[in-house]
Amino acid sequence: MTIENSRPSPAAPMQSTQLDRSEALRLLGSVSLGRIVFTRHALPQVRPVNHVLDGGDIIIRTHEDAALTLHAHLADDRGVVVAYEADVIDPETHAGWSVVVTGYATRVTDQRELARYQSMLRPWVERTMDHAVRIRPDLVTGVLLSARATAAES
Repeated sequence: MTIENSRPSPAAPMQSTQLDRSEALRLLGSVSLGRIVFTRHALPQVRPVNHVLDGGDIIIRTHEDAALTLHAHLADDRGVVVAYEADVIDPETHAGWSVVVTGYATRVTDQRELARYQSMLRPWVERTMDHAVRIRPDLVTGVLLSARATAAES
């Protein structure tokens, strides 16, 4: 793989529009890859994971030794605070969207729910993922990046 040092010229600045909660969750549900952010040893950890939305909750599958699985297991009934981010942004035009969810993550312990999530969500990595974590969104923010309207369009 060759990496070139030349960069394309920057795209025109985008207009930023805040998304409401329902639209942000709809967009989040339209993609399968995001980034989970949690703390480990008082430092932020970021991991790319695939997800599915279920009734407004974000579900990710994990394995027994995963830091997030262990962290969620040690938490109280409320869970551990996490952030979850997903986006689709065109690398050339910079148009797209980004959604950030902040909430509590808990391990899914009900065996029927776990079996259902295992059938709904296939991990992207070749590894036994026999645990699941549910993120209940408390704060949902999103931004839509689009081309600015020109004077002729107004």
